[in-house]
Amino acid sequence: MAKKRGRPSKAEIAKRKREQEKDMLLKIIAVIGVILFIGVFAQNLMADQLTHKFKNPSFSGVNVSSHWLTIEQQEFSRKMSIKEEIKALQDQLKRDKENTTLARFIRNLESRIYAQISRQIVENMFGETQSTSGTFELEGNTITYSIEDGMITLTILAADGSETVIQLPLGDFSF
Repeated sequence: MAKKRGRPSKAEIAKRKREQEKDMLLKIIAVIGVILFIGVFAQNLMADQLTHKFKNPSFSGVNVSSHWLTIEQQEFSRKMSIKEEIKALQDQLKRDKENTTLARFIRNLESRIYAQISRQIVENMFGETQSTSGTFELEGNTITYSIEDGMITLTILAADGSETVIQLPLGDFSF
């Protein structure tokens, strides 16, 4: 077809415009492709070699002794805390056992019995009908008292055989 001279038609102008848009779109796609290719290639240039190192000193050998000491210290403190918990529970059980109503009643009864025994001993030693000597047994211990020459001698013979002697002057007590 022969080339026309003169002014181009509207169809030719639209056709040229579409071709220019296609060319522009191809150029943009080519530039984006080149940028992506350079980005991937540059990323590979900046990459370093991967090296593996164990973090656990048992495998790497670096600082192994301090690692083992740390493990030993953790095991020791755990054992100690378990022992302390067991002791605390045993103490709590003992306190709970001693604080029952029955245990308090028994302690109160024992206290009153000892007070009564003590009152009877004092009456025997200093009351209207004084006795100059006497012996009684209390929980496996033998207690002997005697009054001679203004002195009270109290002898306690323990169950294990040990002997304690207490001497008090009679009449020197005043309040």
